[in-house]
Amino acid sequence: MEEKAKASEEDLKVKLQEMERKAADNYDKYVRAVAELDNYKKRAVREKADAIRYGNENLLRDILPLVDNMDRAMEHACNSEDFEAFKKGLQMLQEQLLGCLQKHGVKQIEAVGKDFDPHVHEAMVQVESKEHEESKVVGEFERGYLLNGRLLRPSKVSVCRRLKKEDQQNCEVAKEEEAKNN
Repeated sequence: MEEKAKASEEDLKVKLQEMERKAADNYDKYVRAVAELDNYKKRAVREKADAIRYGNENLLRDILPLVDNMDRAMEHACNSEDFEAFKKGLQMLQEQLLGCLQKHGVKQIEAVGKDFDPHVHEAMVQVESKEHEESKVVGEFERGYLLNGRLLRPSKVSVCRRLKKEDQQNCEVAKEEEAKNN
């Protein structure tokens, strides 16, 4: 029985050593995984900072030719008296800039003649009119833009407000009285 107990004791020691080795291996794996996760977090922060710092690089590269063309236009304007050519050059610059913006997901909001939409239009004034329908955009002070379908800047617009019957009658009476006085 003593031999059985010694053999059992030996087996237990071997198993204990094996388990200690497995525990050490698992701890080593754990330490490596924690270090790897820490390195990943640092790398992600660094990549995010770089993306913010250099995220506009492609847009800026596309704008640089516009700057060059503006320099040429200014040089030409100083040396020329041809206003029409200067005007055409400015129009070409505008088209080039709008093309560049469109390439990067910027789209103009069409406003005039459309129904007023508070999601993309900002009403600056209301205009009383018989010629336009109620809540139609009749003028645009500043064009609005979307960036990949998301509002970048609303259009600043004037919106039609139909004259009420009373207001129309009062206006007509006032015009008639004015005509009689003249």
